[in-house]
Amino acid sequence: MVRMSIPSKAISSTSQTSPTGPCVGFAQHLSPGRRIPTLVISPGRWRRRWGRVVCQSPAMDGCRADHGGAVETMETRTFPAVPTVGLATENLRGLVAKLKSEKPAFSSGIIRLQLPIHRHIKAIDWLCSQPLLLPRIFFSGRSRAIDSDSLPSVSSNAHHRVASVAGVGSAVVFCRHHQFSNSDWASIKRFLSKKCPLIRAYGGIRFDSRPNISPEWEPFGSFYFMVPQVEFDEFEDDSILAATVAWDHACSWTWENAVESLQSTVEQVSSDNVNVQRDLPQISILSHNHVPTKTFWDSAINRALQVIDQCDSDLTKVVLARSTRIVTSVDVDPVTWVACLQKEGKNSYQFCVQPSNAPAFIGNTPERLFHREGLSIICEALAATRARGKSAIEDLRIEQDLLSNPKDDLEFSIVREAIKRKLEAVCDAVVVEPHKSVRKLPRIQHLYAQLAGRLRTNDDEFEILSTLHPTPAVCGFPTEEARDLIAETELFDRGMYAGPVGWFGGEESEFAVGIRSALVETGLGALVYAGTGIVKGSNPSLEWDELELKISQVTRSLKLELAWSTHV
Repeated sequence: MVRMSIPSKAISSTSQTSPTGPCVGFAQHLSPGRRIPTLVISPGRWRRRWGRVVCQSPAMDGCRADHGGAVETMETRTFPAVPTVGLATENLRGLVAKLKSEKPAFSSGIIRLQLPIHRHIKAIDWLCSQPLLLPRIFFSGRSRAIDSDSLPSVSSNAHHRVASVAGVGSAVVFCRHHQFSNSDWASIKRFLSKKCPLIRAYGGIRFDSRPNISPEWEPFGSFYFMVPQVEFDEFEDDSILAATVAWDHACSWTWENAVESLQSTVEQVSSDNVNVQRDLPQISILSHNHVPTKTFWDSAINRALQVIDQCDSDLTKVVLARSTRIVTSVDVDPVTWVACLQKEGKNSYQFCVQPSNAPAFIGNTPERLFHREGLSIICEALAATRARGKSAIEDLRIEQDLLSNPKDDLEFSIVREAIKRKLEAVCDAVVVEPHKSVRKLPRIQHLYAQLAGRLRTNDDEFEILSTLHPTPAVCGFPTEEARDLIAETELFDRGMYAGPVGWFGGEESEFAVGIRSALVETGLGALVYAGTGIVKGSNPSLEWDELELKISQVTRSLKLELAWSTHV
């Protein structure tokens, strides 16, 4: 193993307009008792509010029960469609109120009440219109028009093809600080069923559960999943507003507990729907700091290259990352930030995971970990990065350079072949098509391949996750050697950055890789993450420039003034 000392200047900090001088952490940006006002959008005007939590209803701890099998009853009740969100909200409150007098004979179960709405409404707009109801989640898949490699639907029911989901409150939550295990997956699986395909558990898993969890990631545990109490599902042509009640005496959570908690959340759900303004005015950064500094970064890359070059080392690639702390002049609501990311992320996944009393983990990731539907599974290999050209001719020149560059080909081939071997461990056959192409995003482009297979069994998401994560695209190869070097080198906790983010369902599951992401906390700014793959031939300064390019995918959506030096 390689042990690296941490010099005192490994963490850089600068301050442009901060009254407290150089930034050495979030807390020093703020005077005692001071809070930065949160920027939210109202129709036709800007509005400021303080980050006040309106609702944190108690929830059932789904990890408490034994794993003897599914809950006793699972049901989806669909009610007549309505024309507006306001009417759907009013009707849903009435349906939840009636649950008090409908106590079932079962000691455990999960019931979803859903109201179709004859309008296409964006889930992110619905979430932005809600008061700060925690916990909350948002997950947006790729556009079906763009994502032509989508799997065929398990049925002809269009409601299986959800474009985006927003949820508040948790009917059942799954969170622990130990490594996500088969037992934890069994706890989640108890509440999922093929006959209720829209009952899903949304959340994410840490990149690496072995290191100690830092304070900012503490509320997320090693994994965090929730089935939302109130959920808004966006489809191609219409929408659904739903409420879910879950109970289990084995989890010390009765029907009465569940209904009371759900009613508390539903009563606070707003019936208004705000069309979010996605073109925000320029927002300045008060201060920032990189972890590590450019100097330490260069040393870390050179040391990693030495390990790769050692004749007795199996390491061929390692992905090293950087965390950048920023504090802005206006504290931007994380859901508004995600809405801005969604505007230019049509070929990407957007997500937000925010437990109670926690920051929000948000992102705009182009990388799919896997999408399973029945026995069919699709994965992707994504590696090597270039900026987009300023003209069509320049863009084509950059694309050809990306396709022909030996260093980029090596990095990409390691990722593609490793994922292929991992898929072969759980599939009967794996097809790679295209073998190597370029995926173009609004600001950057990557080498790309799609891998499709047929699973041997269709009920073991834990095996799929544990086999595929982490991929060489975010860790390196071989996995354990790369993960050990990351743990010894990096000076910050990745948390869920580069970990799986997505959802489990009864017949279908989908996870993206949590890159191009940030951890956002009201009044304290944001931690923005980016990483880059190190292989033989990597150059420390060019890799640092790639970090800047990747971080810009998150920050430029808000038109942040990123005036820091790239050589601090």
